[in-house]
Parts: sequence; structure tokens; C-alpha cells
Amino acid sequence: MNTFRVGITALLGMVSILVAAPATAVPGAAQSPDPKLTVTDVDLGRTAVAVSGLNRVAVPVTVKAGYNSDDPIDQNTLLNVFLKRSGGIGAVSLMVAGHLTRTAGTLKNGTWTGTVDVPSTANGTFHVFGVLPGETLDGSDGNSTTETLFNGPNLAVTGLHQPKLGVSVIPKVVPFGSGFTVKAAIYDSATGKAYSSRILLQIQNDNLCIEHDAGSKYTDRSGILMASFPAAAADFVTCVRVRGKYFDTLATSWLVLRPGIVSATPSKTSAKVGTIVPVNGSVRGAPAGCAVTLQRLYAGSQWRGVSTGAVRSSGRLTVNAQPPYVGNVSYRVSLPTCGRYQAGVSKIFVIRGI
Repeated sequence: MNTFRVGITALLGMVSILVAAPATAVPGAAQSPDPKLTVTDVDLGRTAVAVSGLNRVAVPVTVKAGYNSDDPIDQNTLLNVFLKRSGGIGAVSLMVAGHLTRTAGTLKNGTWTGTVDVPSTANGTFHVFGVLPGETLDGSDGNSTTETLFNGPNLAVTGLHQPKLGVSVIPKVVPFGSGFTVKAAIYDSATGKAYSSRILLQIQNDNLCIEHDAGSKYTDRSGILMASFPAAAADFVTCVRVRGKYFDTLATSWLVLRPGIVSATPSKTSAKVGTIVPVNGSVRGAPAGCAVTLQRLYAGSQWRGVSTGAVRSSGRLTVNAQPPYVGNVSYRVSLPTCGRYQAGVSKIFVIRGI
């Protein structure tokens, strides 16, 4: 559950969201580095930097490398330097010095220069670990090339008044077949207050939560931005992103909550006492692997579990009833909260013991 300070809470309310890694929108994982690239040195123009609020500080980056190609099209090859978190706590775990251009030497023995724009959310220590040639950094062009590993220098970042995101989904639990609205707020984590300026955010869905840049919109001066999505979007990752030049400086992603809608029907409505009666049913949305329990009504007021099962990938389920006595026995199937699916029960049904 996201808990926001006074002011932010009033604007957004409190909402539970299931945070999930985006999993449906990118090509296959990168496989190997570009054999044409050789990196001999990476230098950062500073070893430490302090950044406050929404500001970014440009740190010079210089790469000495060679790209072994005689193809004229490669003469303008760009390099990208990757830095990963090696210490500290902050929202950013990866920084990119993107699109470094060759400013000296030849393609096969040259110097590339550029900057990495460091946000306050990078608070901690970062380490240069690799260099990647090319213009596209997120794999959306289908390129399977990964970084050429290089053990480079460290950069210490002190982040002050770091921004934080608050998110609510309306409605909190999204019915099947219904659209939903996302309300996002960005605020100063040190004060709990808005920055009193219009800030560029992205509220996106599906592959646009992963691709390099999906287009930003300005919040109002309270740091609030809203976006609405159709029903079909509810089964894909939704996200809020604050874009830097080549990487997100702040982001959160989730799958919206869904109601637990359970149906169940016994294979027989009467059976001899002690006979096993399969009960078949389904859970809307097919939350595969989620546990379900067949409950029997005791003493006319208490529901107790008598058998268990699990939702299959088709959304179907099977549990077994066993009438314990002669007469009408009331049952229902219960789904406890499972991931983003809320607890739910089927309609009550009766099996008569004979």
C-alpha cells in the first residue's frame, strides 16, 4: 500500500496496487556484445555530485574505443555508457550516458564524448559496467546486442529533496469489462509537499511502459496528472514514469486489482452419503495457480473448508464434495485474495445426501 503524507493523501486517497515487472512488451533478451566494439577506457568528469529535487547534473563522459568496421554507414556510430547502482538507496538503479559522438580519432581508434544527466533519485554509488553501440537502447528495434562489459570508474551521488510518486487507481478494484483512471502525484519526499510547478510525467500502459520514450504531459501546479484507459488495458501493466534523457529518473508500475468472481456447479445434485461428487467451476480472469476452497455450511451459520484445489490456466477449477449425512448440504467455493485478485465466493449450491 502506498502511504502519502498529509496533502498528498487528501489528493489521492489510499490505494493498494500490485506492483509488477513489465513482462509483455519487449523483444527477446539481448544475447551477446557487438564483436566489432573494443573499449580501452571510460572516464567520468566528476567522481561525486550532489543533486536536489527535480534538477539533473550533467557529468562529462569520455570513452576511448574502436569499432572495427570499414562500412561507411558505421562512421557515425554512437556509443552508450551504462552505470549500475553499487551502493546506497534510491529510485534509480541504472543510468545511461546516451548517444556519445566521436569527437577525435578514427572509428577504429577514437574518442567519444557526451554526458550522463544525473537525477537526485540516483542517490548512492554508481559504477560504469558496459558500453553499447547504436541509437536504440531499449531493444525495441529487435537488436539482440548487449553491452560490451567494461570495469569503469565510480560516481557518488548525493540526492536531496528527492521526488516521489503517489498513485491511485479509480475504481480501486476494476470490474471486468470496465475502463479505469489513474491519478498520479509527484511531490518532494523530504517535505511531503508538491513542487508548485508543472512537471512532465508519463502515465502509460503495456509496451509504452518499457519503450524508450512514450511522450510526456505536464501535471498541474499541484503535481497531479490523470489519464484514463479502456477496459482492454486492465490486463496489461500500467505505469507512471518520469523520463530523463535516456532513462527513467522515477517510475512505478503495477497491474490493476480485479474482483474475485467465482462460479461453481456440482456434477450431481444428489448422491449417497460419503460419495465423492466433483464440483466444477471457474474464476473470472483465469488467475492460474490461485488456491480455492470448497466450504460446507455447519450448524446453519459457519462455513468450514472441506477440500481444496487450484485454478488452472484455463480459469477452470475442480474440488470434491462428499455429503456427510442424509439431507440437504450447503456448499460454496471460496477464493482468498491472490495477487491482484480479490477474495470472492461462488453462489451457494446444495447437494442432497441420500
